[in-house]
This record gives sequence, structure tokens and C-alpha cells, in this order.
Amino acid sequence: MNNSDQNRFDERLKSASEAKQNRLERFKAAADDPEMEARRAKRDKAAVTRKSEQQAKATLLLQEKDERERLEAVDAKNEEEQAALHKAALEAELAATAEQAIAQAASHEAERKAERDRRYAARRNRKR
Repeated sequence: MNNSDQNRFDERLKSASEAKQNRLERFKAAADDPEMEARRAKRDKAAVTRKSEQQAKATLLLQEKDERERLEAVDAKNEEEQAALHKAALEAELAATAEQAIAQAASHEAERKAERDRRYAARRNRKR
């Protein structure tokens, strides 16, 4: 009984080894097959094409990004210039308004003084 178990095990090992060998031979035969080589070449060509397309797309995206950043920088610079001009205009307007208010206050003060002087003169003339 012990011998028959050993024979079955040896047969299984031998058949497994033969199966592996057969698979290896089929694989080697398939590797040398011109049809397989043509398919492999086609896949390699497609991969190279895909990679070059990806690189072109990446280059284009990088150029677009650089252009967008350049435009944003120009816009920011223009906005800063506009803000500076607006600020200068506001300051000039504020200064003009302040000068006008001072002139108006001085004019009003002069009118009040003239009115007071007129009243004093009228009072002096009445007393005489």
C-alpha cells in the first residue's frame, strides 16, 4: 500500500513537471510567432504615440498656464496702477474740497465781519 501511494505521488509530480514544461514550450513558441511580434510592435507603437501625445498636451498646458499667469500679472499691475490713480484722484479731490471749505469758511467769516462792521457803523451814526 505504501508503494502505491508513492507511485501516485511520483506520477503527479511527473505530470505536473511535464505540464509546466509544455506551457514553457508553448510560451517560447508563441514568443517567436511573427503574429505575436506584430501585435507587440503595434502595442509598442501605440504606447509611444500615446506618450508623445501626453507630452505634447503637458507642454501645451504648461504654456497655457504660463500665459495665464503672465496675463494675471499684467492685470494685477494694471489694477494696482488704476488703484494708485484712483487714490491720487481722491486725494486731489479731498484736497480741493478742503481748500474750498477753507475758502468758503474764510469768505463766510469775512461776510460776518463785514456785517458786524456795518452794524457798528450804523450804531455809531445813530448816536451822533
